[in-house]
Amino acid sequence: MQLTKIKLVIAGASVAAVVAAGAAFAVDFDTDESKASYGIGYGFANNMLQQTQGLELDVDAMVKGIEDAFAKADQAISEEEITAAIQALQAKQQAAAAAESAKLAEAAKAEGEEFLATNAKKEGVNVTDSGLQYEVITASGSDVRPTAEDNIKVHYHGTLVNGTVFDSSVDRGEPIEFNLGGVIKGWTEGVQLMAVGDKYRFTIPSDLAYGDSSPSPTIPAGSTLIFEVELLDIL
Repeated sequence: MQLTKIKLVIAGASVAAVVAAGAAFAVDFDTDESKASYGIGYGFANNMLQQTQGLELDVDAMVKGIEDAFAKADQAISEEEITAAIQALQAKQQAAAAAESAKLAEAAKAEGEEFLATNAKKEGVNVTDSGLQYEVITASGSDVRPTAEDNIKVHYHGTLVNGTVFDSSVDRGEPIEFNLGGVIKGWTEGVQLMAVGDKYRFTIPSDLAYGDSSPSPTIPAGSTLIFEVELLDIL
């Protein structure tokens, strides 16, 4: 829908004055104009929140821009200045996000290292040269093992060290098939130790998992991951 020639009039007050008055200013939605104006304003603000993606904005300056546009006044600053300012704010936001991500990753790494040190002392836990930890839950007795080039079929249940489940083919009730060389290092190394029919528990340090990356909101950067894996078949 295209809206043209919209005139903003609120009891004779300027837009800036209305915003400054805040909650003290009451609007009666008893006319089509007031209802339409409210809807347009609310939609505009929602769109701005989505488009600016958390940028810190000066509301007074934004209101001044709206006033000038409705008054058809000349733009107070150039497009070049506006673009440069937006880019500067985005860079600031990205730097803050990166710093926060690094902080969370370091905390996750520390938690994982503490867990790994304790887990390594448990009976039945084996530690490879890379730092991968594994336990044999069920041994099938088979000697058919995959290589990194093989496609395999598995059931798995993945958790963080605090017990949070982030992914589970077991919970979905559907095994998964993939190439063993195309997954995280801990999986590629660990599953090659298994024979068809075996079930192992792997505790995978962050550097053998996703490192400082966060592949999904459920797996924080720097996380140590725990998988219970049942090797169903080599395809």
